[in-house]
Amino acid sequence: MRVLGIDCGGEYTGYGVVEQDDQGALRHLCSGAIRLHPRQALEIRLMTICKGLTEIIGTYAPEMVAIEDVFYAVNAKSALKLGHVRGVAMLAAAQAGLAVTAYSPLSIKSAVVGYGRAEKSQVQLMVARLLELPAPPEPADVADALAIAICHLHTAATLDRQHATAR
Repeated sequence: MRVLGIDCGGEYTGYGVVEQDDQGALRHLCSGAIRLHPRQALEIRLMTICKGLTEIIGTYAPEMVAIEDVFYAVNAKSALKLGHVRGVAMLAAAQAGLAVTAYSPLSIKSAVVGYGRAEKSQVQLMVARLLELPAPPEPADVADALAIAICHLHTAATLDRQHATAR
Protein backbone atom coordinates (compact mmCIF):
# COMPACT_ATOMS: atom_id res chain seq x y z
CA MET A 1 0.00 0.00 0.00
CA ARG A 2 1.20 3.51 -0.84
CA VAL A 3 -0.02 6.46 1.24
CA LEU A 4 0.38 10.21 0.93
CA GLY A 5 0.51 11.84 4.36
CA ILE A 6 -0.26 15.56 4.52
CA ASP A 7 0.44 17.89 7.44
CA CYS A 8 -1.63 20.99 6.75
CA GLY A 9 -0.22 24.29 7.94
CA GLY A 10 -0.44 27.99 7.32
CA GLU A 11 3.26 28.50 6.57
CA TYR A 12 4.34 25.04 5.44
CA THR A 13 2.23 22.12 4.27
CA GLY A 14 4.29 18.99 4.73
CA TYR A 15 3.85 15.92 2.56
CA GLY A 16 5.32 12.46 2.47
CA VAL A 17 4.68 9.33 0.43
CA VAL A 18 5.39 6.04 2.20
CA GLU A 19 4.91 2.53 0.90
CA GLN A 20 4.55 -0.70 2.86
CA ASP A 21 5.27 -4.07 1.25
CA ASP A 22 3.58 -7.40 1.98
CA GLN A 23 6.15 -8.18 4.67
CA GLY A 24 5.39 -4.91 6.48
CA ALA A 25 8.60 -3.09 5.52
CA LEU A 26 8.21 0.67 5.14
CA ARG A 27 9.81 2.57 2.28
CA HIS A 28 10.15 6.34 1.93
CA LEU A 29 9.35 7.48 -1.62
CA CYS A 30 9.34 11.26 -1.28
CA SER A 31 8.77 14.05 1.19
CA GLY A 32 9.01 17.79 1.46
CA ALA A 33 7.08 20.93 2.28
CA ILE A 34 5.09 23.34 0.20
CA ARG A 35 6.17 26.75 1.48
CA LEU A 36 3.50 29.40 1.59
CA HIS A 37 4.29 33.08 1.50
CA PRO A 38 2.26 34.94 4.14
CA ARG A 39 2.17 38.12 2.07
CA GLN A 40 0.37 36.40 -0.80
CA ALA A 41 -3.41 36.46 -0.96
CA LEU A 42 -5.08 33.45 0.65
CA GLU A 43 -6.49 32.21 -2.65
CA ILE A 44 -2.97 32.19 -4.19
CA ARG A 45 -1.59 30.23 -1.22
CA LEU A 46 -4.44 27.71 -1.51
CA MET A 47 -3.83 27.37 -5.25
CA THR A 48 -0.14 26.71 -4.54
CA ILE A 49 -1.07 23.88 -2.18
CA CYS A 50 -3.57 22.39 -4.63
CA LYS A 51 -1.08 22.47 -7.53
CA GLY A 52 1.72 21.01 -5.40
CA LEU A 53 -0.37 18.15 -4.00
CA THR A 54 -1.90 17.40 -7.40
CA GLU A 55 1.62 17.10 -8.86
CA ILE A 56 2.75 14.77 -6.05
CA ILE A 57 -0.34 12.59 -6.47
CA GLY A 58 0.25 12.42 -10.22
CA THR A 59 3.91 11.52 -9.83
CA TYR A 60 3.73 8.99 -6.97
CA ALA A 61 0.21 7.54 -7.45
CA PRO A 62 -0.69 6.94 -3.80
CA GLU A 63 -3.63 4.65 -3.09
CA MET A 64 -4.96 6.92 -0.41
CA VAL A 65 -4.37 10.11 1.55
CA ALA A 66 -4.06 10.55 5.31
CA ILE A 67 -4.24 13.90 7.08
CA GLU A 68 -4.23 15.17 10.63
CA ASP A 69 -7.63 15.74 12.21
CA VAL A 70 -8.55 19.24 13.33
CA PHE A 71 -7.43 19.95 16.86
CA TYR A 72 -7.33 22.95 19.17
CA ALA A 73 -6.10 26.13 17.47
CA VAL A 74 -4.69 29.22 19.17
CA ASN A 75 -7.51 31.39 17.84
CA ALA A 76 -10.47 31.29 15.49
CA LYS A 77 -8.59 33.01 12.66
CA SER A 78 -5.81 30.36 12.76
CA ALA A 79 -8.39 27.57 12.88
CA LEU A 80 -10.20 29.01 9.86
CA LYS A 81 -6.97 29.27 7.82
CA LEU A 82 -6.06 25.70 8.76
CA GLY A 83 -9.56 24.63 7.68
CA HIS A 84 -9.02 26.22 4.28
CA VAL A 85 -5.72 24.35 3.81
CA ARG A 86 -7.27 21.04 4.93
CA GLY A 87 -10.17 21.59 2.53
CA VAL A 88 -7.82 22.14 -0.40
CA ALA A 89 -5.78 19.05 0.54
CA MET A 90 -8.97 16.99 0.68
CA LEU A 91 -10.13 18.45 -2.64
CA ALA A 92 -6.83 17.55 -4.35
CA ALA A 93 -7.23 13.97 -3.10
CA ALA A 94 -10.90 13.77 -4.14
CA GLN A 95 -10.13 15.12 -7.63
CA ALA A 96 -7.67 12.23 -8.02
CA GLY A 97 -10.31 9.76 -6.84
CA LEU A 98 -8.52 9.07 -3.54
CA ALA A 99 -10.12 8.47 -0.17
CA VAL A 100 -8.98 10.61 2.75
CA THR A 101 -8.62 9.37 6.33
CA ALA A 102 -8.01 11.73 9.25
CA TYR A 103 -6.14 10.84 12.43
CA SER A 104 -5.88 12.70 15.71
CA PRO A 105 -2.46 14.01 16.76
CA LEU A 106 -2.60 11.58 19.72
CA SER A 107 -3.18 8.59 17.39
CA ILE A 108 -0.37 9.64 15.06
CA LYS A 109 2.18 10.05 17.85
CA SER A 110 1.07 6.80 19.48
CA ALA A 111 1.44 4.87 16.21
CA VAL A 112 4.90 6.25 15.47
CA VAL A 113 6.52 6.93 18.85
CA GLY A 114 4.39 4.77 21.13
CA TYR A 115 3.42 7.77 23.26
CA GLY A 116 0.61 10.17 22.36
CA ARG A 117 2.20 13.18 24.04
CA ALA A 118 5.58 12.84 22.31
CA GLU A 119 7.57 15.96 21.44
CA LYS A 120 8.12 17.04 17.82
CA SER A 121 11.80 16.05 18.07
CA GLN A 122 10.83 12.53 19.17
CA VAL A 123 8.51 12.19 16.17
CA GLN A 124 11.28 13.39 13.84
CA LEU A 125 13.79 10.88 15.27
CA MET A 126 11.39 7.96 15.14
CA VAL A 127 10.27 8.73 11.58
CA ALA A 128 13.93 8.82 10.54
CA ARG A 129 14.53 5.47 12.25
CA LEU A 130 11.41 3.75 10.85
CA LEU A 131 12.14 4.92 7.30
CA GLU A 132 15.92 4.47 7.60
CA LEU A 133 16.54 8.10 6.65
CA PRO A 134 20.06 9.51 7.09
CA ALA A 135 18.77 12.40 9.24
CA PRO A 136 15.51 13.51 10.86
CA PRO A 137 13.23 15.21 8.31
CA GLU A 138 13.20 19.02 8.33
CA PRO A 139 11.14 21.08 8.83
CA ALA A 140 9.02 19.31 11.44
CA ASP A 141 6.01 19.53 9.09
CA VAL A 142 7.72 17.00 6.80
CA ALA A 143 8.28 14.57 9.68
CA ASP A 144 4.65 15.06 10.73
CA ALA A 145 3.41 14.26 7.21
CA LEU A 146 5.53 11.09 7.11
CA ALA A 147 4.26 10.17 10.59
CA ILE A 148 0.66 10.56 9.38
CA ALA A 149 1.35 8.21 6.45
CA ILE A 150 3.05 5.68 8.78
CA CYS A 151 0.11 5.92 11.20
CA HIS A 152 -2.29 5.02 8.41
CA LEU A 153 -0.16 2.11 7.23
CA HIS A 154 0.10 0.73 10.78
CA THR A 155 -3.63 1.21 11.36
CA ALA A 156 -4.57 -0.43 8.04
CA ALA A 157 -2.29 -3.40 8.79
CA THR A 158 -3.88 -3.85 12.22
CA LEU A 159 -7.39 -3.70 10.76
CA ASP A 160 -6.44 -6.25 8.08
CA ARG A 161 -5.15 -8.64 10.76
CA GLN A 162 -8.33 -8.19 12.81
CA HIS A 163 -10.52 -8.92 9.77
CA ALA A 164 -8.45 -12.02 8.93
CA THR A 165 -8.83 -13.29 12.52
CA ALA A 166 -12.60 -12.66 12.49
CA ARG A 167 -13.08 -14.80 9.35
